[in-house]
Amino acid sequence: MDFSLFFFSSSDDQSNTDKYKLVLEGAKFADQNKFKAVWTPERHFHPFGGIFPNSSVLSAALAMITQEVQIRAGSVVSPLHHTARIVEDWSLVDNLSGGRVGVSFATGWHADDFLIKPDHFEDKSSHMLEQIKQARELWSGKSLSFPNGENKQAEVKTYPRPIQGTLPVWITTSGREESFVNAGRLGTHVLTHLLYQDVDMLERHIKAYRKSLQENGFDADAGCVTVMVHTFVGKNLEEVKQTVKEPFLNYLTTSIDLMQALNMNGKKSNDPKMMETMLNLIFERYWSSAALFGTPESCSKFAEKLVAIGVNEIACLIDFGVETNAVLDSLNELVILKEKVNHHFTAMS
Repeated sequence: MDFSLFFFSSSDDQSNTDKYKLVLEGAKFADQNKFKAVWTPERHFHPFGGIFPNSSVLSAALAMITQEVQIRAGSVVSPLHHTARIVEDWSLVDNLSGGRVGVSFATGWHADDFLIKPDHFEDKSSHMLEQIKQARELWSGKSLSFPNGENKQAEVKTYPRPIQGTLPVWITTSGREESFVNAGRLGTHVLTHLLYQDVDMLERHIKAYRKSLQENGFDADAGCVTVMVHTFVGKNLEEVKQTVKEPFLNYLTTSIDLMQALNMNGKKSNDPKMMETMLNLIFERYWSSAALFGTPESCSKFAEKLVAIGVNEIACLIDFGVETNAVLDSLNELVILKEKVNHHFTAMS
């Protein structure tokens, strides 16, 4: 089982002049402690993830302060960008990093984000799937034709040429089985989470993904299923709960505000007591069955359960509001968890 660090900050403290300390220090820690990757997102125009408008720019910075850890986009909202530009940017980061990049492609979901490319909103899913094919071809050195400024077809290759001959590609999904099947059809990896699916549902989706890989001529075991999991590991269970609860409830409130604006699953009550009750129920669900909140011993069972259903990589989301130095201090306990889980499965094999 691989462990990675994942960032998707919910922060409306715009006065903070050191917004990227946790990302930079976390990346250096991940590099020094044999984590698989560091994932950074693309988000626009909202406090929920709003300090991450461009993953490739931040990844270029991470490339310069790390040596071995993979540097990945989780995710690029590809319908907001021209495919050639995505490949140019990530080829540059691939060169800076010595061939360590990976990109998860996402459709995007917030209409306001698409002020960048408003004509791509309705067909964003089909745009993304087509862009994955285009990106792979451009990355491999092939020429593709696109309309130029005179509305004529111009055949282009992208530069700089990347270090890696093949771009490692994931598809980001919130838990729709169709997305897992599409990933199998295209032979990509999968990046997902447990916000809208429980472990049993995820297991079914993973089976559908591996079946799709096999049916489309790919090695069913070669596909990587990466699951983003909210994470804070400490030495004492009660202290961890006290540390994470208030920041996580604030994080959930920000998330629900965003979901409500989209008329999605977030239902925000005007009754403060009802809202508090709902948030506490959500927190308890995460605490018991959807997050790595606890000690290395208490968290190992959940991590091992994810391995058992076919997860290959746990991407630990650590920036949900706990004070930065406390998060950095907790990473040593996360290393203990990582080693404990891998020792368990090494002993079984």
